[in-house]
Amino acid sequence: MTSGRVCLVTGASSGIGAAVAERLAADGHRVALAARSEDDLDAVAASIRANDGQVLPVPADVTDAEGVEGMYRAVEEAWGPVEVLVAAAGSGSGKALVDTTDDDWRGAIELNLTAPFRCLRRALPAMLERRWGRVVVIASVVAKRGEAQVAAYTASKHGVLGLVRSAAAELASSGVTVNAVCPGYVDTPMTDRTVRAISERSGRTEEQARDALARRQPIGRLIATGEVADAVAFCVATGAVTGQGINVDGGAVQS
Repeated sequence: MTSGRVCLVTGASSGIGAAVAERLAADGHRVALAARSEDDLDAVAASIRANDGQVLPVPADVTDAEGVEGMYRAVEEAWGPVEVLVAAAGSGSGKALVDTTDDDWRGAIELNLTAPFRCLRRALPAMLERRWGRVVVIASVVAKRGEAQVAAYTASKHGVLGLVRSAAAELASSGVTVNAVCPGYVDTPMTDRTVRAISERSGRTEEQARDALARRQPIGRLIATGEVADAVAFCVATGAVTGQGINVDGGAVQS
């Protein structure tokens, strides 16, 4: 595979983003880590450096347009243009549709759809100039199906999969690929928050709530972050796959 690329991973302070960053570094790439929490970024960076990886922590808020620009400038000044973008920053919360506020809706769209759009748009000129680039967005299985109690999250993930498909069609002959990885329920801090919310709403114990989420995957367990990182690494390694929403969900959504 092509190695030694300049990578930027958003949402890299924990969960899927951290696992992706560690995998890309292990594959020999230089990896810039972006997230809001500087302390958490430093912890992930220390882990990567302990394994002789090349890493650059870049504290940034991807929901802020100026923050996105500053993030890119920091990477470019240190290493040059971003060649691999992994947009892993994202979040969601469970609420009935009638209880979903305008702020809930705006927050989901801003983080899960607008931020990846801005990051992709900013990365493209350098990728197009070099006629090589890889873009991977962490979406969700709910980019492909509706799910109760997460209307804003589901809509934002449907939207970002549409962005991926449109960009891939536009860029197909340019040497730039654009894909989404669509996980089911993954063993991450975000899922921990979901478990607590289900427990509070339903009266079930957290153990019962976690087990219910595990059973959403036909394999009967939560997905590991490393399994999502494997799919991202595949998208980075190949130039023949683009415009895809690759399911990592234990068989929940067949395609």
